[in-house]
Amino acid sequence: MGPYSSDIAFTPSVKAIQTEKGSRSNYARMEQGGGWETTVTPELRSFLAELDMFYLGTANAQGQPYIQYRGGSPGFLHVVDSQTLGFGDFAGNRQYITLGNIAENPKAFIFLMDYARSRRIKLWGKLRMVEGDAKLLEQLRDDAYPGKVERALLFEIEAWDVNCPQHIHRRFSQTQIAPVIEQLQARIAELEAQLQELKFPKN
Repeated sequence: MGPYSSDIAFTPSVKAIQTEKGSRSNYARMEQGGGWETTVTPELRSFLAELDMFYLGTANAQGQPYIQYRGGSPGFLHVVDSQTLGFGDFAGNRQYITLGNIAENPKAFIFLMDYARSRRIKLWGKLRMVEGDAKLLEQLRDDAYPGKVERALLFEIEAWDVNCPQHIHRRFSQTQIAPVIEQLQARIAELEAQLQELKFPKN
């Protein structure tokens, strides 16, 4: 990686295209101003606490990419320390593509998406597997989620950036929608009772 944290993504090839397309000067100013974050900030910690899913990207030694959806209870992607995130690896379909990829190429990418608020964060780093660490597994365990944790996965942050909200279609989870539906159902029942009273008054 070069002198700026964003160089993890802005390779010479990327910078050449930015120059060609006219955006390089804007990103050069960003670099001079300090570049992307490299540690967990209060903003990132707050973002993680609300999310119940993320997308995890890895690649094998030949560069073949693989994207995996990871889900759990809100906050299941834990802050382990100022530069490390961790999560429990739940039992799944036993393909072990992610584990095989990081065994030969630890570089990884986490894409955090908050569809409801049209927010997204991109994290570059390295991923490693930890097995047999009872203390760490206890720290990452999620009592509210039925999945069985088989091992821990730790993501070492090298750089992260907040993406603009442009073009994000808003979507809402079942957990977010359920209270609204309950309120609507209660209101419908109340109005139906009032209508019934008007049609068939007791007096």
